Amino acid sequence: MKEPRSRLQAIGAVVRDRFESQKRVLSFDEYLALVAGDPWRYTRDAARYLRDCLDFYGTREVTSAGRPVKRWRLFDQPLAGPELEAGARKNGHDYLVGQERLQADLYRILGNFVREGQVNRLVLLHGPNGSAKSTFVACLMRALEHYSQEDAGALYRFSWIFPRGKDGKTVGFGSRDDSLPPGESYAHLPDERIDVKLTSELRESPLLLLPSTERVRLLRELYQSAGIEQPLPRLLSRGDLGLKNKQIFEALLTAYRGDLAKVLSHVRVERFYHSHRYRVGAVTIGPEMAVDAKERQISVDRSLGALPASLSALSLYETMGELVDASSGLLEYSDLLKRPLDAWRYLLLAIETGEVALSYSQLPLNSVLVATSNELHLEAFRQHHEYRSFRGRLQPVRVPYLVDYRREQEIYDAQIAPQVRTHVAPHATYVAALWAVLTRLRRPQGEHYEREALGAVAATLSPLEKADLYADGRIPERLTPEEAKELRVGIETIRGETDTWPNYEGLSGASPREIRTLLLDAAQDPGYACLSPLAVLAHVERFCDSGDFEFLKEKVEDGYHDHRGFVARVHARWLDLCDEEFRTSTGLVEETQYLELFDRYVVHVSYWTKGERVENRVTGKFEDPDAQLMKSVEDMLDVPKGGRETFRQDLISAVAGHAIDNPGAQVDYARIFPRHLAKLREASYEKLRRELRGIAEDVLDVLSANPQVITRMGAAREAKARETLAALFTRYGYAAASAKDAVGGLLEARYADGEAG
Repeated sequence: MKEPRSRLQAIGAVVRDRFESQKRVLSFDEYLALVAGDPWRYTRDAARYLRDCLDFYGTREVTSAGRPVKRWRLFDQPLAGPELEAGARKNGHDYLVGQERLQADLYRILGNFVREGQVNRLVLLHGPNGSAKSTFVACLMRALEHYSQEDAGALYRFSWIFPRGKDGKTVGFGSRDDSLPPGESYAHLPDERIDVKLTSELRESPLLLLPSTERVRLLRELYQSAGIEQPLPRLLSRGDLGLKNKQIFEALLTAYRGDLAKVLSHVRVERFYHSHRYRVGAVTIGPEMAVDAKERQISVDRSLGALPASLSALSLYETMGELVDASSGLLEYSDLLKRPLDAWRYLLLAIETGEVALSYSQLPLNSVLVATSNELHLEAFRQHHEYRSFRGRLQPVRVPYLVDYRREQEIYDAQIAPQVRTHVAPHATYVAALWAVLTRLRRPQGEHYEREALGAVAATLSPLEKADLYADGRIPERLTPEEAKELRVGIETIRGETDTWPNYEGLSGASPREIRTLLLDAAQDPGYACLSPLAVLAHVERFCDSGDFEFLKEKVEDGYHDHRGFVARVHARWLDLCDEEFRTSTGLVEETQYLELFDRYVVHVSYWTKGERVENRVTGKFEDPDAQLMKSVEDMLDVPKGGRETFRQDLISAVAGHAIDNPGAQVDYARIFPRHLAKLREASYEKLRRELRGIAEDVLDVLSANPQVITRMGAAREAKARETLAALFTRYGYAAASAKDAVGGLLEARYADGEAG
């Protein structure tokens, strides 16, 4: 390891190089050269900057309801390299799970702001408590912080620099010192040479120092040469300096008899960075009553006694407050509608004009304004007689609870599992997520669908079937091929059915906050040796009995809102998963065997439909399709004897259709015929139930660690039990406690009617 002094020198060199590479301090001429090289980057208002931030991190495809959906990577928080990104995802509080529709809505709204050249709406995120509204905004703010550190996100403001001349007076205000060569700037003077520095607290664009007409003409020429078709933001096409900077500019211009170059020689352009902690361009205003902006006079401040006389004679005011702090970035009004209406009435005019009226000046707004509210306060606001006045300046965006249990589980895997000190059993977070989503679903109103066939199918969906449809695009096996096709095509229609409903899907139900508490309580339950799915379900049952939440009092409607009944359905689903994992772990039948059997069946059916002979792979002879093989498989699939020819024709048509839609791709039987493969699996295991029960009993005996019991078991049975346990541990993440719960549950519920060997 290097000596501390040499390490410090090395670190200092890195900081110095970074400072120079980031162009932290520039003269106005140097800044103007940057603008000419990339006019879009250096002329962005807050809306363009935020949209470019979203674009900077890009998008990726995720699967929702079995279909690809665009997701903005910004909400994955890929902000600080792979190692820190992994850490951020592990703690679970730094990224947004799901809500891809919300992301798309924001991007669309920002696009509208860009096209109109100004932020002319307050984006109001509304939804139930705990639906990730604040997390959504927090992700944006963290991304803005990181983006501003990148070259693509460079932001600049300016300060006024007044050095002391050789005659002891301030240059520009009394000093006769003309030692500055023409075209040079005071921007790079060392601090000991500077008498006074005045910073623009509004972080105004240095381009506003150019006269309006000439500024617009210059920027339009730069846009045209760069091929930029978007209009100039209103901030630059119609904007002007704030009062303080305007006064300084005019005083200097008078002192220099209209010489703009000399005025700009006093300008130091400085790079700045967004920071939520330090309230720079990323600010949250709470619901408490407070003033969002104010002014104070600085020309009478004793700490600024070195101001030139010409400026001291002016009434200089600097602005402060949240609106000022958020300039050039994002301003969040947390729980806006908890505030008295009079506390934010100013936004009505401010959003329309782009300015806020203060006591002595107009404060220009350059922020994307986002507010959050729960549905209760929004509904009360809608009843207010002034709601119509505000509605035109609001852009409401719904933020419901998730209705995809896969994504819901991701929340608990990220936020709860790392905090639990004990073993987290497989599917513990899954059962919590599935139950939570079931409580949020709404019964489809099939009679209101434009396509009657889709409405008829949708109306038959049970809550569990609807949850599977939303999570995996899974089609119920009970449907006919025509019904299945109708449902597959209409998934998005079903998901959007409640968009116009006041009581929309995801508005009510179990909040992730409540589920997190249930999981943490279940992890500490003394009746279980780990965070077990059984412990989770037991705590969910107690939660249902409490009746403390309104959604628990909903009326059961065709199986929907049956929150206590959902516990039994989720328990059965957990057993399904355990059954599948246990069967596979025993090694009695490998998954590939079903596929191989079905593949052979399809080959023989194909030749049968064409009336051709099939080559025997062993003898090399051509033989008739194996009638016994086809009959055996069709018996396992419960195909009626009178409909087997039709079944075979339909099967081959489906394979042919897949080949046409996916030329050159290998046929994926698991995706095309999931129901058939599932039936083959069940039929095979039905014959093995007795053997499965014996292995399950042996596994429990091994877990009991009773030497006498294990000895009576015999070496072969013990070896098989330990082999099964090893597969459960390594392949599926079980431990002794969770394996005992799973295998014991299967013995009681699934294998009880078999007899041990």
